[in-house]
Amino acid sequence: MHDKPILHVVNLKKQYGPGCAVCSHNHEVALEKNRCPECGTVFACNDLSFDVYPGEILGVVGESGSGKSTMMKCLYFDEEVSSGEAYISCYEEGETNVFQESSQKLRHIRNTILGMVYQNPVLGLKMDFSSVGNIAEKMIAAGDRNVNRMENRSKVLLEHVHIPIARMKDEPKKFSGGMQQRVQIAKALSNHPPILLLDEVTTGLDLSVQASVLDLIKTIQQELGISMIVVSHDLAVIRMLADRTMVMLDGRIIEQGLTDQILENPQHAYTQQLVYSLI
Repeated sequence: MHDKPILHVVNLKKQYGPGCAVCSHNHEVALEKNRCPECGTVFACNDLSFDVYPGEILGVVGESGSGKSTMMKCLYFDEEVSSGEAYISCYEEGETNVFQESSQKLRHIRNTILGMVYQNPVLGLKMDFSSVGNIAEKMIAAGDRNVNRMENRSKVLLEHVHIPIARMKDEPKKFSGGMQQRVQIAKALSNHPPILLLDEVTTGLDLSVQASVLDLIKTIQQELGISMIVVSHDLAVIRMLADRTMVMLDGRIIEQGLTDQILENPQHAYTQQLVYSLI
């Protein structure tokens, strides 16, 4: 394991609502799940702290509403954090809290350091652009203007994710769900990002398609050594992919550790329930 994390997150908080005297001072006691009964403020992410190391896959598991997807949106700057810090070792030598950067700098980080694959491909792809056009769009956003290079890179990536060459000019709206996810993965990889964020990428796919997408993710990680955060409510997905796992409930991390440890010897009652429901 490398000593220095590629991503270091400290006390990430995202709340919807102003908060009040009750939940601001002692919301451990005051909250019902992750909502303040007094003012209705929802703490979707509540002081999340974790590290991701170079070349590792961190799994994030938890039920619907536990804050997993909100956390991913915050990390990709789709949502603004309420408070907290995040440091990326390959950005400003890991000295700068990226959550405080200007929107122009955040765009640069999104386009060069991070790749995102959304649960719903409509969020990650332009459905009326060709698949090649979708990949080129991300490369243009990162400052590339060389048409040949963009076309070649797109072909390499689409082949890599098993999209037939004959269909490269097709729009994603003509593709099945599994193919759309593969185009999203190709687009996310277009600028060689060191960190890839994957949010529930197999939800809603047939089992055989799920298996091929998971295989693809594992292969990409092994070949390119990319660090990944993989969010899923499915422990089987996490077991297959993740080196380490953190378990979320009501906007908090309740347990984290090596995936084998968490699955074989869960400490928290909620994690135990999750693991035993899988057996």
